[in-house]
Amino acid sequence: MPFLNNYAVGVAVILCSLEVVLGVLLLLGLYGRKVAAGLLLLILFFTFLTFYSAFFNVVTSCGCFGDAIPLTPWQSFSKDIVLFIFIAIIYFFRKDIHPLFSNEISQSLALAAAIVFSIGMGIYTYQFSPFIDFLPYKEGNNLPALMHVPNGAPLDEYEITYTLQNKKTTETKSLTDKEYLAKEIWKDEDWEIVGDPKSRLIKEGYKAPIKDLSITDAQGVDHTKEIIENPYYNLLFVAYDLSKSNIRALEKLNQYAKAAAEEFNIRVVLLTASSAQNVAALNDELTLYPETFFADAVPLKSMVRANPGILLLKNGTVIKKWHYHTIPSFETLATEYFEQVD
Repeated sequence: MPFLNNYAVGVAVILCSLEVVLGVLLLLGLYGRKVAAGLLLLILFFTFLTFYSAFFNVVTSCGCFGDAIPLTPWQSFSKDIVLFIFIAIIYFFRKDIHPLFSNEISQSLALAAAIVFSIGMGIYTYQFSPFIDFLPYKEGNNLPALMHVPNGAPLDEYEITYTLQNKKTTETKSLTDKEYLAKEIWKDEDWEIVGDPKSRLIKEGYKAPIKDLSITDAQGVDHTKEIIENPYYNLLFVAYDLSKSNIRALEKLNQYAKAAAEEFNIRVVLLTASSAQNVAALNDELTLYPETFFADAVPLKSMVRANPGILLLKNGTVIKKWHYHTIPSFETLATEYFEQVD
């Protein structure tokens, strides 16, 4: 349903808020029958959704708890089955739900407070930044270390299945690599392997938290290591889509880039997933001071939940990050960071 793409964020905020509001009302015992019915409808919808996603392999991560608690679609479906059982009990005994306070004004105020809090939380984190950053680009993380698999880390484990055929009887059978070795069937000359072995992943090994970041220039030359491992302070302006970026924020950051380079010799880089033509158009409008490089939109969105946003790096470590709504003054940046350079 691509026609809903432009409304995805709004729908997400509303759905999350609805879950929170229903949960608060349930705990307070308010509007028991309506809340029980709402919970039942909601869990039926999500149970269908997670089953559809898991069975047809629509997505590989359900996103129910974001990056805080990653769940596979089947894990999410199992979770919804458990929740459905409990909610069914609540619905069956909905007549026995009694409010903690009977005053109608107090009930209305509690409902209003739950709505304002839940929707306000969603709007705040969208307009600024999440209260807790669960992504690999969070403050304090060393990005180069998260882009590599450490020595001794567990690798993916695969099961190999062979199809064997008896030369005399033409009987066929399948054996896994472990069964093949345990039975020493290769010693029996009557059996031979036919066709190509089939490989199946049975256990995932260690995955580098950052595996999709590649920073290139307009000619496609890779500059990832050079930028990420810069031993000095450097500023990364992240704007995954220049056509949707806040132009006033870009103007402000452009002036920051000029001042940082001229006054402190700080390298400033603009990372975007937009085309070179879009960058050229923006350069005609603003006369860009930061160097421009390109990366895929997915890691750029993971870096900072803003368009544009700022990352302050030093020797590959994220020192600080800001949404464009919370960017400090350049004087503050200079005093707290740049003037402290050894």
